[in-house]
Amino acid sequence: MRNKKVSLLVLLFFFSVFFMEHGRGQNNRRTEVNVGAVTDVGTTYSEVAMLCANLSLSDFYSSRPQFQTRLVVNVGDSRKDVVGAAAAALELIKNKQVKAILGPWTSMQAHFLIEIGQKTQVPVVSYSATSPFLTSLRSPYFFRATYEDSSQVNAIKSIIKLFGWKEVVPVYIDNTFGEGIMPRLTDALQEINVRIPYRSVIARNATDDEISVALLNMMTMPTRVFIVHMYHSLASRVFIKAKEIGLMRPGYVWILTNGVTDDLSSISEMGIEAMEGVLGVKTYIQKSKELNQFKSRWKKRFPRKELSVYGLWAYDAITALAIAVEEAGTNNMTFSNVDLGRNVSELEALGLSQFGPKLLQTLSQVKFKGLAGNFHFINGQLQPSVFEIINVVGTGERSIGFWTEENGLVKKIGQQPRSMNALSTWKDHFKYIIWPGEADSAPKGWEIPTNGKKLRIGVPKRTGYTDLVKVTRDPITNSTVVTGFCIEFFEAVIRAMPYDVSYEFIPFEKGNGEAAGNYNDLVHQVYLGRYDAVVGDTTILANRSSYVDFTLPFIKSGVGLIVPMDDLVKRDHFSFLKPLSWKLWVTSFVFFFFIGFTVWVVEHKDNPDFQGPKRYQASTIFWFAFSTMVFAPRERVFTFGARILVVTWYFIVLVLTQSYTASLASLLTTQQLNPTITSMRSLLERGERVGYQRTSFIFGKLKEAGFSLSTLVPFDTPEECDEFLRNGPEKGGISAAFLETPYLRLFLGQYCNTYKMVEEPFNIDGFGFVFPIGSPLVADVSRAILKVAESPKAMELHRAWFKKKEESCPDPVTSPDPNPYVTSRQLGVDSFRLLFIGVFVICIIILGKFTFCFLKKTD
Repeated sequence: MRNKKVSLLVLLFFFSVFFMEHGRGQNNRRTEVNVGAVTDVGTTYSEVAMLCANLSLSDFYSSRPQFQTRLVVNVGDSRKDVVGAAAAALELIKNKQVKAILGPWTSMQAHFLIEIGQKTQVPVVSYSATSPFLTSLRSPYFFRATYEDSSQVNAIKSIIKLFGWKEVVPVYIDNTFGEGIMPRLTDALQEINVRIPYRSVIARNATDDEISVALLNMMTMPTRVFIVHMYHSLASRVFIKAKEIGLMRPGYVWILTNGVTDDLSSISEMGIEAMEGVLGVKTYIQKSKELNQFKSRWKKRFPRKELSVYGLWAYDAITALAIAVEEAGTNNMTFSNVDLGRNVSELEALGLSQFGPKLLQTLSQVKFKGLAGNFHFINGQLQPSVFEIINVVGTGERSIGFWTEENGLVKKIGQQPRSMNALSTWKDHFKYIIWPGEADSAPKGWEIPTNGKKLRIGVPKRTGYTDLVKVTRDPITNSTVVTGFCIEFFEAVIRAMPYDVSYEFIPFEKGNGEAAGNYNDLVHQVYLGRYDAVVGDTTILANRSSYVDFTLPFIKSGVGLIVPMDDLVKRDHFSFLKPLSWKLWVTSFVFFFFIGFTVWVVEHKDNPDFQGPKRYQASTIFWFAFSTMVFAPRERVFTFGARILVVTWYFIVLVLTQSYTASLASLLTTQQLNPTITSMRSLLERGERVGYQRTSFIFGKLKEAGFSLSTLVPFDTPEECDEFLRNGPEKGGISAAFLETPYLRLFLGQYCNTYKMVEEPFNIDGFGFVFPIGSPLVADVSRAILKVAESPKAMELHRAWFKKKEESCPDPVTSPDPNPYVTSRQLGVDSFRLLFIGVFVICIIILGKFTFCFLKKTD
């Protein structure tokens, strides 16, 4: 039993020694894999990146001794040149047969290396080429171990949206790096209706004078929000000059991309001080234990070298390459042979890397947590989900918030987002911000430059309705004088603006052409850029708003139908008969006779006043009845029934005479006016000729409504419109006219009680001021319009320009019926039917009683 145990121990020892020796032999047979590193040798950023790459390989293989492959980095000097980078890559592939290339530094250099990698099947892994243009090459052999520049545009867009800035100006370097971000940035800003009025492009090797010229041009423009995308070395020079010139005063906004913020530590103290108050989007590096340890080691070994984010990406990139090479194995690590007998280029003579496709597959699947964060290629590049928002203060930077793909702008990572609604402010999303010039509040982002040119404001030069806009020339100074309601209202609005606006009025003169042409042409001048704005009686229309912006209406409007008024009453020699209808006249005469006859019947037997010859008694009947109209008759009545009848008849006569007198007075002293036309439909049905303002959009509206061209008559002035309406269609005039409400008020004020607005067939928004699409002035002017409209100044202007025509003429807007009329109705029998029936019944009763008594006495 003991011998068996000894034999087992000997056997275990033998196997242990065997495996140890076998492992030692395997370690001695590790495969070295050549990879290239194309970089600008001798530069600080290149040294930092290469040191990080070497540290990465040292850390990686010391923690993974079992790996069978070892990367050997062969450095190729690009000499800061595109051609140099391509030559270095070709040299590495030809002489060292590298299986992958790390670098190069710039996007322009990477462009050529990608083509080489595609032709030779050698993957290119760049830790610093950020241009989005490289993605368009669509090469599967290109891997971007950094963030593409356009990935930060959503963070920039969120900042601009939060503060409500409507115009921004990109300031970028004139190369592939600078231009690469522009397409995506433009699209992102268009999504939130932010306009880019112009771009400021600065050459990489621009002189101080050239930088100053670009900055001075920016100062003369109204936009005050700038997005800077360039190398940190150029950015430092730009901001030093901007501070000297005055572009770092309160009111200015500068936003840096990560192309500058990631290298702030490399900028001189003087450059950082010039940037105070600037905002920036910075690559977010998540804190970790490994990162802190690495930074500690770095400071100890390289105290004079500043660690950058590109160094961290180089560290992670070489780690990813080492993992991918190990997983790809060591088979087929050669280049395919090329038939040199035929004419081939130097690039084709290199052959194809047989290892490339396999390395491409494993590199695409690499996942690990690196120093710069989670490392995983999606479509050949890293995908950021967080950016840090910084504020440059003093000689350093201060974190004020973050942008995350899930929550947008937040003060802290993981914080629940605040919605960007009307009640939200930037303080809900950011920590306290120090603005350029230590401004107390967030800049508006746009202002009229005091040292810039004046706003060129076009005004219509019209011949009629000059109460709205009137253009004259001073005979002494020969200067243009512009007056009118629209002009004074605009001047009141400018005074209510929160900042000074310098402007000059430029009359727009054009001959009377096609209807509605002049004002459309005037508005189109703003679209063409010949005018900065249009002020006047310009109607807000949908088709115009497609190429210009309107402010809120400063006066409400509509289209009214004006028609002449006709007097219903025809005054002649028989006007005194018209208060009563002929039936009432006949009924009254019949009852006069009937009342007189009834009184005579019951009185003539015993009353001497009703006795005498037959002719005398007949005349007494009529005399007695008619005398009750004006005075008490001299004939006395004795019977009770007759007295009741006379008293009742007195009452009826009193009512009749008073009604007649009132009706006749109204008939002879008051005009009973009635419009000749009551609606647009009646004009269409009868094919009547109608008028419209020559330069108005109403012409198009009338054609759409169905009016033929032969029935449309243009006019320019109120006097011309009045002449057409007075002549009527029989004398070459018109039956009605269509006018916008402001013109209508002036017209009716001038021709009071002659015409009437009977209908408002078309609804429009009103008069507004015109600006280019996207102009920030639109919002500020609209707010100022509301301030003026709610102030006593608006009422003062209305009284001054619309009430001065004639105070006795009611305003058609506040009193929509300027010529009130009542349809005349003659007094008829129906108005007095009850009274006539009552007196008739009394007469019948009296006659019946008299007849009964007479017959009884006879018996």
